[in-house]
Amino acid sequence: MANALVSIQIIPKTKNGEDVIPYVDEAIAIIDASGVPYHVSPLETTMEGELPDLLAIVEKMNQRMEELGCPSVISQAKIFYQPSGASMDKLTEKYR
Repeated sequence: MANALVSIQIIPKTKNGEDVIPYVDEAIAIIDASGVPYHVSPLETTMEGELPDLLAIVEKMNQRMEELGCPSVISQAKIFYQPSGASMDKLTEKYR
């Protein structure tokens, strides 16, 4: 069972003030390619997995922004770590 949830909001500074949505789409594609369970919300995306793996995904997201020409990136993260197990479904089941 996964031991962490990481919610990430990535805010890239674009080269010429372009819309950030295509850049955010690129960041979400990295999460998708990783294979971890995730949920996209309007202002952040939550991933479920092992903490080191999730942090490595965040690093890849930032590196991708650099590859796309962003001079800087703000990554706002929330981390829920529970060695005995962490699950998006478990934390939200009472709301469904």
